[in-house]
Amino acid sequence: MNLKDRLEELKQNSLAEIKAASDTNKVNDIRVHVLGKKGPITEVLRGMRDLPAEERPKVGSFANKVRDELTEAIANRRDELEIAKTAAKLEKEKIDVSLPGVPVKQGQPHVLSQVLDQIEKLFLGMGYQVVDGPEVEEEHYNFEMLNLPKDHPARDMQDTFYITNSILMRTQTSPVQARTMEKHDFSKGPLKMISPGKVYRRDTDDATHSHQFHQVEGLVIDKHISMADLKGTLQQLVKTLFGEEREIRMRPSYFPFTEPSAEVDVSCFKCGGKGCAVCKYTGWIETLGAGMVHPNVLKMAGIDPEVYGGFAFGLGPDRFAMLQYGVNDIREFYLNDVRFLEQFSQKG
Repeated sequence: MNLKDRLEELKQNSLAEIKAASDTNKVNDIRVHVLGKKGPITEVLRGMRDLPAEERPKVGSFANKVRDELTEAIANRRDELEIAKTAAKLEKEKIDVSLPGVPVKQGQPHVLSQVLDQIEKLFLGMGYQVVDGPEVEEEHYNFEMLNLPKDHPARDMQDTFYITNSILMRTQTSPVQARTMEKHDFSKGPLKMISPGKVYRRDTDDATHSHQFHQVEGLVIDKHISMADLKGTLQQLVKTLFGEEREIRMRPSYFPFTEPSAEVDVSCFKCGGKGCAVCKYTGWIETLGAGMVHPNVLKMAGIDPEVYGGFAFGLGPDRFAMLQYGVNDIREFYLNDVRFLEQFSQKG
């Protein structure tokens, strides 16, 4: 058998092996065996030295043709096997897109977050800034900077959780106002701010009390601020949250950090002021406290009370939400019962 016949036989045998290969590893073994430096093609070509000079080019050309055909056949078979492997994997992992999908339930902001958003949006539109502050606060800012010295009896109403003798969980967001007044540059304009956030009291949890609740406190400091400015601001607040028909009533009261001070009532949104169970048949619902900033508070913040004055107010978003939606137990807001919370759809 001459060299060309041996090469032809080698080609046919190799093509049959390539076709029969069941995976890419087998194909690779065939490639190394047949086309490698120690493979049968190389072995056959070593016999070319015994051929006449005129025969060598013909046999060499035929050998290259065989090598090319086998290389192509190996590449094609490898591609076929890869495609088949991928197709089998896709078949096994196939998703039936005709089946209905699993719906993803979309949530919404918590009802208290909705009320806070309403309040913040209103005051931002009136030119106020929203200022945050630490919930773990210094006693100095929580009490003393607000005209509540260590021996003041009003501290008893704000008994709280102490971390150390001078560090506590804040009982109100007013410390944020004290800190902001210290830093504010009045040469650049008045101070108009609200400070929303969580506060803490050592209260026994019941339908109307919680050891943790939310507060929004507002403050305006400028020259020539009057009680009329405060009343106009609070009227806009209650009309936005409770309806355009609502009116407010201010009753004299006492707070250590304001003088004069007032309790602010809103005309009952249930009966329109005629008297019902919601307003205890008075026609009015108590909603918040307010007043003109006490001169001592201004002095402690380094502000001259002879030049500047201001008003402050504080409200509870939890109570506002209870009034808006007729909720009679504050604890419902914190139980995370979806059946309860999903009743309050996002507005706007």
